[in-house]
Amino acid sequence: MTIPLDDPVFLGRTVERLSTLIETQSEVIFKERGVLIPVKSCSLMTQLARLEHATAADLARALNVSHQLVLQKLPKLLKLRLITATQDLEDARKKSFSLTATGKKQIEIFLECRDLIKQAYAGLFDEVGDLFSLTNTFVGALEKKPLSERIRNH
Repeated sequence: MTIPLDDPVFLGRTVERLSTLIETQSEVIFKERGVLIPVKSCSLMTQLARLEHATAADLARALNVSHQLVLQKLPKLLKLRLITATQDLEDARKKSFSLTATGKKQIEIFLECRDLIKQAYAGLFDEVGDLFSLTNTFVGALEKKPLSERIRNH
């Protein structure tokens, strides 16, 4: 038996394809405009700009993602000199992160790109529907009632 890839059971695969497409196309825009921030680190950088100083745990909470995911992104941001790490004086295991001057400038450039991308999305949403709102609604529904509970009734 073969199952076609356009079967709804492969929704996760389709969403990953969309995510990759968005990342790839955003990278082109970022490169054209001089944004050095990796596409998948923009939300982390904007939260760090908002918080000014934050631990990886603080950032994970602010982004509603795992601590491990934040820890995966920090080394590249450090290497790009967009952020700096400061050792906690009371707990040597803790580090606090903040934007460097370059990181702050990059946030400004990113915010200009964000406005352009938001305009492009607005046109796209007019064309195909507001996927952002629908996705957030979908996530909320799955958080409230996971797939495992949804199949128990069948």
